[in-house]
Amino acid sequence: MFDALKEKFESVFSSLRGKGRLTADDVDAALREVRRALLEADVNYKVVKSLIEAIRVRATGASVLGSITPAQQVATVVYEELTGVMGKEPAPIVISPKPPSVFMMVGLQGAGKTTAAVKLAKRMSRSHKPLVVACDLRRPAAVDQLRVLAEKADVAFFGPEPGERDSLSVAKKSLPYAEDHLCDLIILDTAGRLQIDDDLMSELEAMKRDVPPHEILLVVDSMTGQEAVEVSAAFNERLGLSGVILTKMDGDARGGPALAVKAATGVPVKLVGTGERVEDLEAFDAKRMASRIMGMGDMTGFMEKLEQSTTAMDAERVAESFKKNRFTMDDMLLHLEQVKKLGPLDKVLEMLPIPGASKALKGANVDMSRLKYSEAVIRSMTSKERKNPEIIKGSRRRRIAQGSGTSVQMVNQVLAQYEQMKAMMKSIGKMNPKSFKMAGALKNLFR
Repeated sequence: MFDALKEKFESVFSSLRGKGRLTADDVDAALREVRRALLEADVNYKVVKSLIEAIRVRATGASVLGSITPAQQVATVVYEELTGVMGKEPAPIVISPKPPSVFMMVGLQGAGKTTAAVKLAKRMSRSHKPLVVACDLRRPAAVDQLRVLAEKADVAFFGPEPGERDSLSVAKKSLPYAEDHLCDLIILDTAGRLQIDDDLMSELEAMKRDVPPHEILLVVDSMTGQEAVEVSAAFNERLGLSGVILTKMDGDARGGPALAVKAATGVPVKLVGTGERVEDLEAFDAKRMASRIMGMGDMTGFMEKLEQSTTAMDAERVAESFKKNRFTMDDMLLHLEQVKKLGPLDKVLEMLPIPGASKALKGANVDMSRLKYSEAVIRSMTSKERKNPEIIKGSRRRRIAQGSGTSVQMVNQVLAQYEQMKAMMKSIGKMNPKSFKMAGALKNLFR
């Protein structure tokens, strides 16, 4: 996400850093490029105008131009203003102190509302027992789609009786059903339309009145650009939205809605869909998003991915190995499995604070199959060989290569990688278990 915008920003600030002293004209020239980049990212022009003006006022002040590092000061100003536009603090999901909490998912047809409902249920299932309710009785197969997705995500489902066509009745019946099945969170997947109409809004208003929700979340396709702001404003006027979920942020979205929705409507973006998997739904954090846009990485997001990729048992196992000053091929296999769970490596690398990363990674083909080959090599070793890799000589290497479907050269590379990881792990043996996970993953990421 934001690839083009990120490249433009990196180019702008790279040119500023090349100058020892900045003038007001230098800042104006940079801001013209920033404005162009924002408009190309499909950010609402009114938001762009107010944002650029706010940046100009601060960036041309004596405290910035007269500082020792003016380029860095300007970058800081842009970062802070971007954060302010998107919402300075994350807007948390509201949970009722008296269960069940009711979330009403609304939006136009095709925005990914049904999928977002299940993703949200999966995310909330970490601390709650959610129930997804099929209230879209207009779109063909909508009920079946929600049922199938709920089964795959292992969350509870409630739908209409055969032939039932009253979505409001289904929503009402879900309340006693949730109570009987000890579900403390109800997520209503409502009907959408190809465009906003009065029938749609009247139906949603009736549902809001009879089944009062604690959250009314508008699901918006981030690829719709400025239209997302108009849709958000229309739904907010009739329903009083509590938040927005942006979907398809992993695709070719230019990022305009993420930057403009809060500023244009006052409705905060609470969650963003970052992939096709049911787990790919993240809390929206303006500071982290601005950091990515500015090419500053997102170490918080990176650490979260690392934490999710490792079970407590695996972390304890690695920690135990370090206590005994032992790093085996089994430990290396565990690290390889961790890296695979992180997702596409090019996207993960973008989260690291590496200057010019987006430009360097553009069009790069990060070969995940290499990890599979490395795994195959290790799995073709005997238990004795995994514990004592130094015994793997010529004949054993040929056998392992044949068993893994690779080559002796690949076996040699895996063994060399193991020795490098072992030396590195030994050097950080006094660090805590969380550092073991991070260090191992980082080493594999850059190999």
